[in-house]
Amino acid sequence: MRAFWIGLGLLATVVGTAGIFVPLLPTTPFLLLAAFAFSRGSQRLHDWLLGHPRLGPVIREWQQHGAIRRPVKIVALATMVLSLTVTAALGFEMWIVASQALVLAAAALFIVTRPEPPHR
Repeated sequence: MRAFWIGLGLLATVVGTAGIFVPLLPTTPFLLLAAFAFSRGSQRLHDWLLGHPRLGPVIREWQQHGAIRRPVKIVALATMVLSLTVTAALGFEMWIVASQALVLAAAALFIVTRPEPPHR
């Protein structure tokens, strides 16, 4: 079972890291999944992930405060708007665009209502 959690953590870390560079791929949920998986499979990898200078702060801020930094919120919301705009511009049927808009609006509401982490 330990190998399963390590494998899941590694996969989630790779996908989350790719999300930094791929516009419509989320980063934070995959990093949170990786932290969860590593906590069950490898304390060493869990400590590495939380101590990582780029990846660790986002995870720690969420775990400790349920918080999302303002720049992260802005990028997330801008990506949602871009995604919806592209879908509409590509001529998808209105019900698809409306469904996507509804889901993205719910996600956006969740994001904007999260607190910002305390200043370091």
